[in-house]
Amino acid sequence: MTVRTTTPDLSSSNPDWWRQAVIYQVYPRSFADGDGDGLGDLKGVAQRLGHIAALGADALWLSPFYPSELADGGYDVADYRDVDPRLGTLDDFDVLVAEAHRLGLKVIVDLVPNHTSHQHVWFQEALRAGPGSAARERYVFRDGRGAHGELPPTDWQSVFGGSAWQRVPDGQWYLHLFTPQQPDLNWGNEEVRADFRTTLRFWSDRGVDGFRVDVAHALAKDLSEPLRDLGTPELSREDALPDLPPGSHPFYDRDEVHEIYRDWRKILDSYRPPRMAVAEAWVNPGARRALYARPDELGQAFNFEYLQAGWDADELRRIITDSLATARSAGASATWVLSNHDVVRHTSRLMLPPGTDDNAWLLSGGHAPEVDEEAGLRRARAATLLMLALPGSSYLYQGEELGLPEVADLPVEVLQDPVWEQTGRVRKGRDGCRVPLPWTTTGPSYGFGAGGAWLPQPERFAGYAVEAQDGVEGSTLELYRRALRLRRKLQDGEELRWVPDAPAGVLHFARSDGWRCVANLSTDPVDLPPGEVLLTSAPLDSGRLAPDTTAWLA
Repeated sequence: MTVRTTTPDLSSSNPDWWRQAVIYQVYPRSFADGDGDGLGDLKGVAQRLGHIAALGADALWLSPFYPSELADGGYDVADYRDVDPRLGTLDDFDVLVAEAHRLGLKVIVDLVPNHTSHQHVWFQEALRAGPGSAARERYVFRDGRGAHGELPPTDWQSVFGGSAWQRVPDGQWYLHLFTPQQPDLNWGNEEVRADFRTTLRFWSDRGVDGFRVDVAHALAKDLSEPLRDLGTPELSREDALPDLPPGSHPFYDRDEVHEIYRDWRKILDSYRPPRMAVAEAWVNPGARRALYARPDELGQAFNFEYLQAGWDADELRRIITDSLATARSAGASATWVLSNHDVVRHTSRLMLPPGTDDNAWLLSGGHAPEVDEEAGLRRARAATLLMLALPGSSYLYQGEELGLPEVADLPVEVLQDPVWEQTGRVRKGRDGCRVPLPWTTTGPSYGFGAGGAWLPQPERFAGYAVEAQDGVEGSTLELYRRALRLRRKLQDGEELRWVPDAPAGVLHFARSDGWRCVANLSTDPVDLPPGEVLLTSAPLDSGRLAPDTTAWLA
């Protein structure tokens, strides 16, 4: 087979550029520090865009950079149409977008529509205005139960633990599905809807190419009186949806939410090319997730089943097959992700025995059980090459191209994630995957900035630095670069065909033009099928595919 020299059209004129794209997630506070204050910022991102372009990504997704007190890592937004002064200015953002476009990169930004920060001007106005005011109608305020209103309006629970209601001095309660510093908006209020239309246009007019929609499944709520209890705290969890009839939960995945996204799509499609969007929707897989990905709504939805899967061939084959079918039913392309800003990095996670509680492992400092980082890196490289061979969009998280492990042994005194305190120091939180990136092998923060870093980097990060891997044959960085270059030439169509009679523990599928991917998840070497080996995640073992290794073949 001859590898095509043409590549998919990812130009600004192609409205479907996102369907097969590789999108690189940037957590701005941990990517690069442009002013030396220890906190990553937009100038730092702009200065390092060449790294993302050289990697071969098609777009970058910026996690929130808006004004925030960081009650939830920036997902508590005080102003949706500005930049946190600690991270830069709107002018800095414009420079970043212009440089990204010059390098051929699209820019996707995070949108957080379920809740604001309690510092948002609207919420401060609501607190001053008092019960029954128009300002309170933008949020979900209710009187309490009990003889004196001393009990929460319902038994709904916050994602971070405890009641989802917070009382204010005048006696009313407001809803917060996340932290008390993140009051939920009332999406039945037309003023709320109009303001987010303005926000979509504001960033689209500044050249943003798309939006990642946070908690996309929670905007619409059944607020009809009397509010109904769930009866058990467990039903407040996002993963409790299978226990209820579809669309019947009072605040998750209600059918009314799709009206909001059909309205948004009209705005997104008014631009040339249309702006893309992807839903973070923790809903039942299959038909419910497909609703968010319909072409007249957001167009794409994250596939969390793949991220949560273990290193098991049968489980992965089922999830891949089902995910492709779900995307196809919606007219969307599938999405694949192994790491992000909320989960243990897959270099570490994929080595944890089935059934291991991630939080318990983090609380042990990464020692119960111990994780072999070298073996974890081998498995992570195989997982990545498998993911990149799948049809659809692949989302990468900053640092995975360096093979970074989870920093599980952060001392509790340096933790920044509010989850630690909000859960009564029961959940260690997400700081271990947010430790700033190492760019150089030396320096106070390994090239992250001129000074230190807002989270301490372990000494072993020096060996993972970009400087240590750049141009080094066989390094994880060079593997990613080769894989992404080759993927652009090979990627065509959105189908795959499972090759029958693959050995136990082996995934083998064929793509368009006959190129194939073989991933060995078993404990024994296996023979490769005939064909030209294009790329492997690890060296072959006497011509055979070793355990925890993936190969692409022509």
